[in-house]
Amino acid sequence: MPELPEVETTMRALATRLTGRRVLSVTQRRPDIRFPMPQQLPERLAGRALTGFARRGKFIQTFLDDGMVLLLHLGMSGRLLLGATPQGPHEHLTFAFDDGSLLRFVDPRRFGMVDLVPASELQAHRWLAGLGAEPLAPGFDGAALRRALAGRRVAVKLALMDQRRLVGVGNIYASESLYRARISPLRPAGRVGAAACARLAAAVREVLGEAIAAGGSSLRDYVQSNGELGHFQNDFRVYDRAGSPCPGCARPIRRIVQGGRATFYCPTCQR
Repeated sequence: MPELPEVETTMRALATRLTGRRVLSVTQRRPDIRFPMPQQLPERLAGRALTGFARRGKFIQTFLDDGMVLLLHLGMSGRLLLGATPQGPHEHLTFAFDDGSLLRFVDPRRFGMVDLVPASELQAHRWLAGLGAEPLAPGFDGAALRRALAGRRVAVKLALMDQRRLVGVGNIYASESLYRARISPLRPAGRVGAAACARLAAAVREVLGEAIAAGGSSLRDYVQSNGELGHFQNDFRVYDRAGSPCPGCARPIRRIVQGGRATFYCPTCQR
């Protein structure tokens, strides 16, 4: 599932290529993906200029010149691809722009989401209103993370993945961040002290920043908007490395299951 670095990488690529472009046409091939698409979506987008892009959590926000925002979520297998090559039966939307560019929304599992919302109502939208802190925002630090974790009895790994507390830190990046911060994924979230929260907040920002610079992680479905793979999977220290030697102590990395998802950690280095 695309996580924050993959979504941020995609958003930045679209912003570079499409800001200022005008939509000539939209081809819609089905009425829904995860939810029904907005009524008359192609007609409402035709002729509109794209004035800017942003990201909130795992949602891409495309701002239009009429005060509306096209809200996109990639779901589990979604991709936004720039290019002329058709992508087959899973290409649900195709956007054509005034410079000849084509953007294709491809989603084999159909867990993606699309909506069109007034910019003035964006933060109150049902998909955005309950989202937690942004880990890449300027004010995110150990104190902010400690507030997000306060009183939580669940394991800190699961708390990091709770989008109501902290957005975008999915399974891969939670494991990698906890390893760098030397914190066990099994520790109760509310028992992560101030010093540990400071280390963890810094590790989260560091891991996400490195992953964005590498174009994200390509394990199954994700590719960048130009069709190329991300490369951060080549830099995993613990994720998907069960049985391999820990980079810090050389003892085997362990795999456990938390909340139905695989967690990878070093029981020696992470306490």
